[in-house]
Amino acid sequence: MNKKVGLWFDNDKAVIVSISEDGEERKIITSHMEDFIRFSSTTPGDGTPEDARDKRYWNRLGEYYDKVIAHINDAEAIQIFGPGEAKDELKKRLELTGLAEYSITLETTGKLTDQQVAKKVRERFPTRSQYDIF
Repeated sequence: MNKKVGLWFDNDKAVIVSISEDGEERKIITSHMEDFIRFSSTTPGDGTPEDARDKRYWNRLGEYYDKVIAHINDAEAIQIFGPGEAKDELKKRLELTGLAEYSITLETTGKLTDQQVAKKVRERFPTRSQYDIF
């Protein structure tokens, strides 16, 4: 299918831009992590309410990552950009799911609007115009 994907990613929001012969598609996925306050216990396995909350946080975060991967798993090239370490974690998950055989590049950026994300992806994966001479 020759699909290429670029996404701006952090632990709150993913802006996914897919480019293929069919055109450009944009998808926004939110984690809803703001609903969770994450605590870390001082003693592993002590069974405190904070541990249960922490486990729910990590489970919800894992579900968010899985939703994002489901939208990009058929791409032959993936560019992930965004702030912090979330993009590195996403790349690790992609490698675990077998998508590392595809081209995956990372780039650190600050906060971008959805339009800036789409522009950045189009610059990274330019498509031929219908008016190009072959």
